[in-house]
Amino acid sequence: MGKSPPKATIVLADDHHIVRGGLRALLSAENDLRVVGEAGDGLDTLRVVERLKPDVLVLDLMMPGLNGLEVIRQIKKRSPKTRTVVLSMHKNEAYVWKALNNGAAGYVLKESAPADLVKAVREALVNRSYLSPPLSETNIMAYLQKIDGGPFDLYETLTARERQILQLSAEGQSSGAIGERLSISSRTVEAHRANLMRKLGLHKMTELVRYSMERQLVVKDGRHSRP
Repeated sequence: MGKSPPKATIVLADDHHIVRGGLRALLSAENDLRVVGEAGDGLDTLRVVERLKPDVLVLDLMMPGLNGLEVIRQIKKRSPKTRTVVLSMHKNEAYVWKALNNGAAGYVLKESAPADLVKAVREALVNRSYLSPPLSETNIMAYLQKIDGGPFDLYETLTARERQILQLSAEGQSSGAIGERLSISSRTVEAHRANLMRKLGLHKMTELVRYSMERQLVVKDGRHSRP
C-alpha cells in the first residue's frame, strides 16, 4: 500500500485564543489538512510564517502589533508560496478589496458557515480565489468603479518598517519597547517615527493616534481594533 499524500499545512493567526482553538479543531478534522502553528499578533504571524512556510495562512484582519492588511502584504515577500485566507467580521467592500489587492487568496466572513472556511482553504491550495457569501466579485468591481480617481492614499508611501512603528506607537508603546520588539535601537525607532509623521503630515502624537484610529489600526483607548 502506498503512502498517503502529505497533508497541507496551515498557520492560524487571531488574537483570541478561543477562536484559534475552534479553527484548529475545525481544520484538523479534515483528513488532508494539518495546523502546524499559531500566532496571536501581527508581528508574531510574520515570524511564524517565515519559519514554517505553511501552504495556507488563515488570518484575522484586526491584529495587535501589525494589522492583517499589512501582514498580507509582507507575507507575499517573506513566504511567497503561502496563500492567505482572511477570516474577518468586516464585510464592506473597502476591506475586502484591500485584502485581495494586498495578496489574499480568499476572504471569509466570521458569520459564515464553517464549511465556507474549509472551502476557502481548499481553493487557496489550488491557487483559486474564494469569497464567502454575500461577498461577490461584482460588488467589489462596483466599489472600485466608485472610488476610481479618488485622492491618493499617503499611507501607501510608508515603508513596511514605518507601518509597524505607526501601529505600535499608536498602541501606546514606548520607543524602547518598540525597539526591543523589532530588534532595533530606540533612536532608530524615533527616526522612523519622524519620517512617517512627515510623510503623513502629522505633527503630534495625538494626531498620529487619531490617524491610526481613523484607519482602524487601533481603537479609542489605543489598543488594536477587535472584531
